[in-house]
Amino acid sequence: MKQKTIRSKPADKSPMDAALSYLTTRMRTVREVEEKLDDLQYGERDILTTVERLKELNLLNDEAYAREFVRSRLATKPVSRQKLYMDLRAHKVPEEYIQSALNDLPKETEADNAREVALKFWRQMGTLEEDVRRERVLRRLMSRGFSTEASLAGIREAEQEEL
Repeated sequence: MKQKTIRSKPADKSPMDAALSYLTTRMRTVREVEEKLDDLQYGERDILTTVERLKELNLLNDEAYAREFVRSRLATKPVSRQKLYMDLRAHKVPEEYIQSALNDLPKETEADNAREVALKFWRQMGTLEEDVRRERVLRRLMSRGFSTEASLAGIREAEQEEL
């Protein structure tokens, strides 16, 4: 587990300045900003006031964060709904926003992503024996959170495409 380094708050920096600095590199969740300000030893009242103001300015929005996270993750690396769910939970996004972002995905996304990943790994492992190849591709798919059913369907499609 990664150990946190507690930093003391800069004497000349307001909680809003600290939060804005933290938000410059990428979008963050409300909980991430709260934890960061708490780590910097700002008081609870300062943290709550700052977070509320950031929400008013639409600089902090967990629902938008969840939607953008899903969009960008699927654009860069096809993964399962389960993997997206777990990643969003790790970022401490509230359940309602996770479900909303995932419900916006077309039903075919899971099967399409499983097929895409299966094809990629099927090609990469082309020199292996058939059984070993199938097992390794299945493991790769499962590690990305795809169900056994979606994984096996993706492998079948990869096998068919090769023929």
